[in-house]
Amino acid sequence: MYTADVSHIEAYLNELMERRATDLHIAAGSHPMIRIDGSLVPIDGSEVLTPEESTVVVDRLIGPDDLDRFNEDRQLDFSFPWGDQARFRANAYYQRNSPAVALRLIPTDIPTPQQLGLPDVWQKIVKKPHGLVLATGPTGSGKSTSQAAMIAEIAATRACHILTIEDPIEYMQHSKMALVNQREVGTDVPDFAQGLRAALREDPDVVLVGELRDLETIALTLTLAETGHLVFGTLHTNDAAQTVDRLIDVFPHDQQAQVRTQLSMSLVAVIAQRLIPRIGGGRVAAFEVMTGSPAISNLIREGQVRQIRNVMTTSSREGMRLLESSLSGLVSEGAITLDDAQAISMYPDEVVYQQQVVGWT
Repeated sequence: MYTADVSHIEAYLNELMERRATDLHIAAGSHPMIRIDGSLVPIDGSEVLTPEESTVVVDRLIGPDDLDRFNEDRQLDFSFPWGDQARFRANAYYQRNSPAVALRLIPTDIPTPQQLGLPDVWQKIVKKPHGLVLATGPTGSGKSTSQAAMIAEIAATRACHILTIEDPIEYMQHSKMALVNQREVGTDVPDFAQGLRAALREDPDVVLVGELRDLETIALTLTLAETGHLVFGTLHTNDAAQTVDRLIDVFPHDQQAQVRTQLSMSLVAVIAQRLIPRIGGGRVAAFEVMTGSPAISNLIREGQVRQIRNVMTTSSREGMRLLESSLSGLVSEGAITLDDAQAISMYPDEVVYQQQVVGWT
């Protein structure tokens, strides 16, 4: 992998680290910006970048090997190390006919599920021999970190083969009790679909698919999950029920009944998450959990996705919870404000209702 010459933005990256920011944006016509606790702010003392300055930064970050591909496709995903402190996931793109780049900080150390506050269902997930586990939420909600934490737990506790297919590789996993192999799209394998087809011949027990982007990738992922593999994947959906619809609606109508059956038999869990500003600084995660219980499996198979939320409301013993319940708990603990909780929820009135039900208000 190319190690970027980042001397032109060294000060920006250092400030990002010092201020515990998560992202850095470089684009012509604006100040370099960093994201702190979910909000973008300009870097202190920085000047508005010219197109020439943004071009120099982006070209050096990408490196000569991928520059032609970037200029042809007008966008590129890549990653690079930053000393021994962290890695950065990056997307370079063109805006107003000049290069720009968005960098996401990925710490070298993978947090544990306990540190992330993952729901207790993670302890059952990492022991499952096969099935499909989905992490969902908008960009920047912590999906990749949650999955990396569970993969690291499996690597430390199970004698198995873990194979990841990522674009780009984010957290660097290490072989411990398990053998871990990580394949980067564009470097180690042409695309997700080819990586998944090859995975069937590479003897994996656990497979991580960086993103379920298209029909072929989703179809191959479902096949892996129902043929004796534990498969982790991510989707950009807002809640558990919407995740089921998104997976099924990708397929032509005449295939959807078969896909519903596949999904109903293979689904282990959907964990939907959001990051909310914490009172006093930082951010905290709220989680929605849907497990593949018999009741949920039946609803998926019968195409009654609208009833899933009702079942989740009464299925806490199976490890399920609504996002609104998680948000209400965080409000009760004094971790977040009620306004922030309601702003995140698609059902803001239920945040208050959940508090009333359990006697928090």
